[in-house]
Amino acid sequence: MTVTIYTQASCSSSRKAIKWLKENNIEYTEKRITSQLLSLAEFKEILSMTEDGTDEIIATNSNDFKNLQIDIDQLSIQELYTLIQQYPRMLRSPILIDSKRIQVGYNEMDIRRFIPRKVRAFELNAMQKLAMDV
Repeated sequence: MTVTIYTQASCSSSRKAIKWLKENNIEYTEKRITSQLLSLAEFKEILSMTEDGTDEIIATNSNDFKNLQIDIDQLSIQELYTLIQQYPRMLRSPILIDSKRIQVGYNEMDIRRFIPRKVRAFELNAMQKLAMDV
C-alpha cells in the first residue's frame, strides 16, 4: 500500500517524515503542495479522513491564515478549497494518507501506524521475547 505524503519544501517535519518512510521501506508518493496544487478530490479525501475536520489540517498559526483574518467555519468546502489553492501554506504539513489512515504533522510514535500490521506484530513479538530473556 502506497502512502501519499503532502509536503512543503521548507518544512522540517516533512523532511523527517520522508526520512522515516525511507528508513522503514514504506512506498510513498510525495506531493509538494506549494508547487503541485491539491485537486478537489484529494482535498475532499483528506477532509473525509480527519477526525476534527478543518481544525486538524489548517495551520492557524501560519502567516497566510493570520493575514487573511477569516472564519474557516463560515466557508463552504469549495470556498476553502479555492483559498487553499491561493494559499497552500495554510495547510499543515506533512499530511500522510493511505486508504485507511491519515496523519497530520510528524510524530515519531504515531507515524508507526503506516508500518504494515504484520511487521508491527513481528517487532512486538521480538521485543516481548527479549524482555522475557532478561
